[in-house]
Amino acid sequence: MLVIRAEQVKVFEQAALRRFEDEMVVHSKEFTPRLCEVLGDEQLRAALRQAMQRATHYGFTNRGPMRFYIELRFLFGSHFDTDPQYPAMSEVLNASGDQMTRADQIYEGVVDYHAKVAGENNVNVRKSLEALSVFARKPVSFSSHDFVTEMLQHMTRIFPQKSAYIGKEALTKLIHEGRTEAQKYGFTTSHAEALIVVLMFAFGHGCTDDPLYPWISRTLNDEKIIDPAARAERLEKQAVTWFDHELAKFQKGEQI
Repeated sequence: MLVIRAEQVKVFEQAALRRFEDEMVVHSKEFTPRLCEVLGDEQLRAALRQAMQRATHYGFTNRGPMRFYIELRFLFGSHFDTDPQYPAMSEVLNASGDQMTRADQIYEGVVDYHAKVAGENNVNVRKSLEALSVFARKPVSFSSHDFVTEMLQHMTRIFPQKSAYIGKEALTKLIHEGRTEAQKYGFTTSHAEALIVVLMFAFGHGCTDDPLYPWISRTLNDEKIIDPAARAERLEKQAVTWFDHELAKFQKGEQI
C-alpha cells in the first residue's frame, strides 16, 4: 500500500505554490507590464509571495480568488486591505462566507470604481498623473492650522473623481495617517507632509513599505541621506520621475 508521509505532502504543496507563482509572474507582466518591468523578476516574485500569503489570511485559497487578490494589490497598493480609501473591500475581505462569493462582491465594486473614477480609457487617471506631476514639481505652501482643509482641496484638484468617490471622511483619515507617517522620517514641514499624503493617495496608504514601489522605502530609509529636508527633496524628485514615465506610457498608448 502506498503511504504518503506528511513531509511529502508539504513538498507537493510547495511545488504547487511554486508553479502558481510562476504563472502569476507571467500574468502580472501581462496585467501591468510597466510596473513589472521596473520591479524586475526578483522583486516581483517577492511581492507575489507576500500577496499569496496575505490572500490566504482572508481565506482566498482557490486559484481564481488568489489571482484576483494579487490584481487588487497592483491596482490599489499592497496594503489596500487596510486602506481607509477602500473600506468596502476591507469589509468584504473580513466577512465570513464563501471565498468565490466574496471575490465576486469585490469585483463588482471594482467595476463600479473604475467606471466612476478611472473613466473611459483611463482618461481621468491620465489627468491625475499630470496634476500629480505638477504638484510634485511646484512647492506648495500650507498653513499649519488649516492643513487638512487645504490638503483636501489639493487632492480634489489632483483627482476630483477619486476624491468624490472616496469621500471627505476617508480622505481626512488618510491625511492624518500621512502626517503621522511623515513624522517617522523627521519630516516637519507641511510640504513634506503633503508629499507623503499625496503618495499615499496615489499608491495606497502603505506605499512607504510596499514591495511594488520599493523606490519609496529605499529613499525614506537611505542612511546616506541624513537631513530630512534632503530626504524629502530626493523623494520628490523620484516621484516626479515616476509620474513622468507613466505619462509617457499614456502618450504612447501603452498599457501601464
